[in-house]
Amino acid sequence: MAILFDIWKSMPSLVTILYFSTVVFIAILIILENRNPEKTISWILVLVLLPFAGIVIYLFFGQEYRKTKMYSRKGLRNLEKLRKLTLQQLDNLPKNHFQISDRLYSKKRLIKLMLSNSNAILSNNNQLQILRNGEQTFPEIFKAIEQAKYHIHLEFYIVEDDTIGNYLRELLIQKAKEGVEVRFIYDDVGSWELKKKFLRSMSDAGVKVDCFMRVRFPNLTSKVNYRNHRKILVVDGETAFVGGLNFADRYQDGVPGIGPWRDTHLKVVGGGATALQIIFMADWYFVSKEILKGEKYFKPFKAGNGKLVQMVASGPDSDWESIGQAYFAAIASSTDYVYISTPYLMPTADIVTALKTSALGGIDVRIIVPGLSDAITPKWGTNSYVQELLEAGVKVYFYKAGFIHSKVIIVDGLFSSVGTANLDFRSLETNFEVNAMIYDEEIADVLANQFLEDQGKSEQVMLANWLKRPRINKIKESFARILSPML
Repeated sequence: MAILFDIWKSMPSLVTILYFSTVVFIAILIILENRNPEKTISWILVLVLLPFAGIVIYLFFGQEYRKTKMYSRKGLRNLEKLRKLTLQQLDNLPKNHFQISDRLYSKKRLIKLMLSNSNAILSNNNQLQILRNGEQTFPEIFKAIEQAKYHIHLEFYIVEDDTIGNYLRELLIQKAKEGVEVRFIYDDVGSWELKKKFLRSMSDAGVKVDCFMRVRFPNLTSKVNYRNHRKILVVDGETAFVGGLNFADRYQDGVPGIGPWRDTHLKVVGGGATALQIIFMADWYFVSKEILKGEKYFKPFKAGNGKLVQMVASGPDSDWESIGQAYFAAIASSTDYVYISTPYLMPTADIVTALKTSALGGIDVRIIVPGLSDAITPKWGTNSYVQELLEAGVKVYFYKAGFIHSKVIIVDGLFSSVGTANLDFRSLETNFEVNAMIYDEEIADVLANQFLEDQGKSEQVMLANWLKRPRINKIKESFARILSPML
């Protein structure tokens, strides 16, 4: 008994030694991964400031997969053809093969960047339609699904068992019974509350349903952090949609206590749809091991005189942080203005520098973020960046007419981006995302006018007033800033 008592008395010391040994070991691993210093310091502070919980948080959310790749798109035959087409476009672009106007040709550096970092094929036979909010987006999506003749491919982060979600489910079941091929990828974390009954009803009707990286023990720690935030719909390989909306009632009805949901989606007919199909194909192969091939699914890229578009995918499956690099290059190369709408503003250090440098250089840089957010800690994280941006001359606006969820960038009236990526660490470094990069003055003008309309429903943040905010707010923001690489 005396021996057992001595062991019991020594347990706290043993636990302490074991804990600090584990913390030191994990900290060394983080340092050896050569992440950016800001992210490295954030994780070490989490380990130090949150005893025991910090280790658990790291195991769930902290592991880095970009260098090792969860899966690679390089081995798929369709993508090998894509790489060859990319090389041809790189050769032709300097010769102005695509008959780009002189003004648009000034953005050739962006086009070449995305050809190089993500094999983002440039297509110029696209018809584009900007869809504002759920009122315009859902009718167009459901109409396209209803008209499908051959196949319907969807991957969405959130699908909920509510009115919108069930309308989608019933429509997909109907089309499957008509003989249309239906493939559906949902994210296991984003659609966490989706019932098996909901999914089984589709599977039983012939819909091919697969989950993106199911989160179950013992594999939980390697999969929670890297989520498929993409929102893609491709119908018959010809018509496609990408943007900010998921399938849930709040995307149409708004958020209680906050107000209407403000979002932006994009309808694409043409080569951009083929590019989105390729991205879907790679994700479908990852979840199902089925390879889709042939012109039945992939319409050939054809020259045309429509809108110029590149579909850029980014995530742990790519060599580069493609969308983040595109944002940085677009902001840094601006000559007139930069307009940004984002629900979460926790940008990487290089993008913060680009924003501040552009504003200090006389570029009109404006950013709209929610006045009230659906997530409190990311809102504090967003607020932690406001002061330094204001000091550099960036104009920041808090949207007051509901919750703004649009992920839009417009630069110089020439380049614009609509897609799924927020201007935060998670979207730019961690999640699987996809954005349409558009080189067209007409589309840029439509998006800029919508931005200015949203700005009219926002309150500009003035530096003198911002500095007077309560000290407790500043403390919350500072702690959220530390956590921002993990939010």
